[in-house]
Amino acid sequence: MQFDLSRRLVAEVLGTALLVATVVGSGIMADRLSDDVAVSLLGNTLPTGAILLVLITCLGPVSGAHFNPAVSLVFALRGDLKAADAVFYTLAQVVGGCVGAIVAHAMFALPLVELSSTVRTGLPQWIAEVVATFGLVFTILFGLRFKADAIPALVGLYITAAYWFTASTSFANPAVAIARSLTDTFSGIRPLDLPGFILAEVAGALLALAFASWFLGGRAKA
Repeated sequence: MQFDLSRRLVAEVLGTALLVATVVGSGIMADRLSDDVAVSLLGNTLPTGAILLVLITCLGPVSGAHFNPAVSLVFALRGDLKAADAVFYTLAQVVGGCVGAIVAHAMFALPLVELSSTVRTGLPQWIAEVVATFGLVFTILFGLRFKADAIPALVGLYITAAYWFTASTSFANPAVAIARSLTDTFSGIRPLDLPGFILAEVAGALLALAFASWFLGGRAKA
């Protein structure tokens, strides 16, 4: 079943909003329930991986469940998404992400918008974001080629793992990074640090696309 652009954009807004609400909300809850940073990170990790499985399963048939401008860029470059639609997807994802952060704050009785003061910058963090986004796009493209019906689980599991093996805790998503700059809680990032993260995420996505195109003998078809 093909869905029109308006419904696909609603799916991208809703999916990204629920994703960010989960990332920010679980971070707040975990931080309130534990003084141990490792326990808080675990409490942030598991809900994020779980919600990705749910959202991709439910909304993948509608919009492709990108929820991520880097993923939309890759699909546009592959010819699977019109360039104009990719622009609209990106706007929808950013709007959805910001709404998700605001909703998370509302649920926990915090000011609706608080710019983050959490410093996340420097070469190790940028390398981590290149690796995190490379791995995410690699997972999607290779999953599409070899096991398309497993994509929801593959992405959820990959992000769950990447929270722990990357120095940045694997943002791997420009829209989510922008949204996380609006929360001065466990999952936040200073607005000043966004450009480095976004550039690293785009670079990682493009590297993954180039690798998949070569390794799979051209376009990584579904």
